[in-house]
Amino acid sequence: MIRSKIITWSPVVISLLTSSSVFAADYYKMDPEHTSVVFGIAHARLSYTYGMFRKTAGQYWLDKNDPANCRFQMAIRASSIDTNNAERDNKLRSDEFFDVQRFPEIRFESTRCELADSPKGAVTYKLAGKLTVHGVTLPVDNILLHMLGAGPGASGKDRRTGFLCYVELKRSDFGMKNLLKNDLVGDAVGITVSFEGALQPAAGAAPQINPERP
Repeated sequence: MIRSKIITWSPVVISLLTSSSVFAADYYKMDPEHTSVVFGIAHARLSYTYGMFRKTAGQYWLDKNDPANCRFQMAIRASSIDTNNAERDNKLRSDEFFDVQRFPEIRFESTRCELADSPKGAVTYKLAGKLTVHGVTLPVDNILLHMLGAGPGASGKDRRTGFLCYVELKRSDFGMKNLLKNDLVGDAVGITVSFEGALQPAAGAAPQINPERP
């Protein structure tokens, strides 16, 4: 089991679910321009290197009256990794790490949602789900997803909700074990995800990443 280590939860996901109660919930599409997936990993026990994934897509259902009906789904293009160093990024895309030719996407899909304890007036969901990285799918639980706000978007023309979460996992659990023995690259990876979603008139298909987006 992978468990979130600190506060807010990790984003994301539901695939095509057929439950009528789910489709009675409000359906939101994630805004890729206001979605961030940032990670940090130890380097040679001297510092932390941070990076992000620049291509994402996602959707979610929210039911204010019954959290069990809330579902989240997110897809990340593995090749969109950016650590501000082209040589290192190409190494991470290679078969020594993410192997993006064989495993082009990272995906998360929630399987359970409930309300978690939170301060009065705040909303935090506790999720369980399935995370697929490097072609390996593992269960994830105790993901705390904190709602940052709800209301009109910056344009004032749509209704939005926003979330934040932090999770920690081990890359070795997903078969990425390169450079572990000499401690050059750490095993634990901390991931922060924040996203906005815009309310949609109807549910759509599973999220697809726009290949034209840089």
